[in-house]
Amino acid sequence: MKKFFIPTEGPEDWRRLLADPDKQWKPSYSAYELAYCWQKANDFPDSVKKVFKKSRIDLFQKAELLFAFPEYKVPLPGGVRPSQNDIFILAKGNNQLISITIEGKIKEGFDKAIDEWLKKDRSEGKEKKLKFLLNKLQLIEEQVKHIRYQLLHRTASAIIEAEKFGAKNALMLVHSFSTTYEGFRDYSNFVALFERKAKPDSLVFAKKINGINLYFSWVKAKPEWIRKKIFR
Repeated sequence: MKKFFIPTEGPEDWRRLLADPDKQWKPSYSAYELAYCWQKANDFPDSVKKVFKKSRIDLFQKAELLFAFPEYKVPLPGGVRPSQNDIFILAKGNNQLISITIEGKIKEGFDKAIDEWLKKDRSEGKEKKLKFLLNKLQLIEEQVKHIRYQLLHRTASAIIEAEKFGAKNALMLVHSFSTTYEGFRDYSNFVALFERKAKPDSLVFAKKINGINLYFSWVKAKPEWIRKKIFR
């Protein structure tokens, strides 16, 4: 992965970073809406700040965004392609670093369920990648058969980057622009693996993994972000 990053001047700079710009860069698509929402805020958007505040978790009460990287790639063992996170953020709260992966959603799902993902082609590469993800998240294959694959590698990415930066905290945050909570059930099923109950517009501590505090959050953005062209 390249180690030099060019600052963005506006949301349109995010377009060229997408895997398939012609398909993914359209109003009402998550990549487009996420870029306009976050670039306009140039910080954590208000919808995210409110959930942080509501959580009453000290770490997030005055969390400061240090750096944000759109379409951030995290290599995974056994994979041809890296995990491409919509946004990776390095933040700080209570003088502790926080590694955050952001996954934007509107109508998209979280990819195939693990059993379906393996059924089509249980290759050596897939076996290696799944074993790595399960070890990283302290789960077993039997638990994740019906869990969506993307949720595993986005969460693993947050932990991997926490390890890289020496952060004691990792957060996988879904920023949803859906008015129907598309994908929330899949997210909820995943969070339940850690014996926690998921709720919209909430942040929850999952568990400590190898010294890193893992958190999950589902944040709903107001539909006005989609409809209003207020970016300047």
